[in-house]
Amino acid sequence: MKVHAAVAYEGQTQLSIEHLDLGDPGPDDILVRIAGCGLCHTDVKALAGRMGVPKPIVLGHEGAGVVERVGERVAGIKPGDHVVLTYDSCGVCHACAAENPAYCARTTALNFSDGRFGEPGTFTKNSELVHGHFFGQSSFADFAMAKPRNAVVVRKDAPLEIAGVLGCSVQTGAGAVTNALQPPAGSSIAIFGVGPVGLSAVLGAVLRGCAQIIAVDVLPQRLELARKLGATHAVLAGPDMNPASAIRRNFPGGVNYSLDTTGRPDAAQHAIAALAPKGSFGFLTIPAGGLQINMSTVFLQGLSVRGIVQGDSVPHSFIPQLLDFFLAGRLPFDRFLTRYNLSQINQAIADQAEGKVAKPVFVMS
Repeated sequence: MKVHAAVAYEGQTQLSIEHLDLGDPGPDDILVRIAGCGLCHTDVKALAGRMGVPKPIVLGHEGAGVVERVGERVAGIKPGDHVVLTYDSCGVCHACAAENPAYCARTTALNFSDGRFGEPGTFTKNSELVHGHFFGQSSFADFAMAKPRNAVVVRKDAPLEIAGVLGCSVQTGAGAVTNALQPPAGSSIAIFGVGPVGLSAVLGAVLRGCAQIIAVDVLPQRLELARKLGATHAVLAGPDMNPASAIRRNFPGGVNYSLDTTGRPDAAQHAIAALAPKGSFGFLTIPAGGLQINMSTVFLQGLSVRGIVQGDSVPHSFIPQLLDFFLAGRLPFDRFLTRYNLSQINQAIADQAEGKVAKPVFVMS
């Protein structure tokens, strides 16, 4: 079938909007007509050649839409179902068996290196194969192929054109707080970087009932948005500002929890320095050059340090829960979204990089 897709080519800095052919679904595949797809920073890094993905490739991994067809061995999902697509996992390794699919042993093959290249559901252009299955979906297109492991059936009153962001950014940020760190009501948390993932973490902290939620960022407009979403304090970071010192001016004893969403080595160090004794620090991406930690501080203060992938989420239960919170008015992630057409994808990437928008979402025609 013919599809409209955004293709990343080796050596090119922009995505190319093209018509491709998409193969028929295999016996375990799900064909989804995409209603909308979010733009994640991981897509931008893959486009820039920083993720090691094969090219040419159709990116996009925050898709949502309506099931068109299912393979003969697919159970529990049928045509007409509304689904949010998320990261893929194997379902049989030790981590998956323990309900920790975000730590699947086959994460790289299933989500980044197109381990299904050439199988049913592959893209082609003029009979030449084009890589897909990015995060098991490649949803920068009006149709995508997924598997039951990464297609989550959701309620039909949910706004599908924006629901795809729950599949990565929102579940990563909100889940890091609600699933992984689990701060009790009345506690304090500092969130370093309030882009889409950090803003989702702010919403997660509100859900947990944190009394003090400190947002840290280099962009004033993001701090303003964080306050509107529930942050109680804001720290504008910069060359002349030590965020940990600024936090401790308001909280001399330090904060109970801190979370870094930026991947900056200095941010991680400040996040640890802002902690109170027995505090917990989580990080969502590996800082360039690795995580530099003063183990003496960690030991003497009894600190906990841990990496968090995909918000420790089990998507088939967590994403419907997030949608319930959203429709009840308790998780207003739509307030940091800006809608674009897929044809505007390169403009959307530029707008996000310049700080004009927080989170682009592509609404398919």
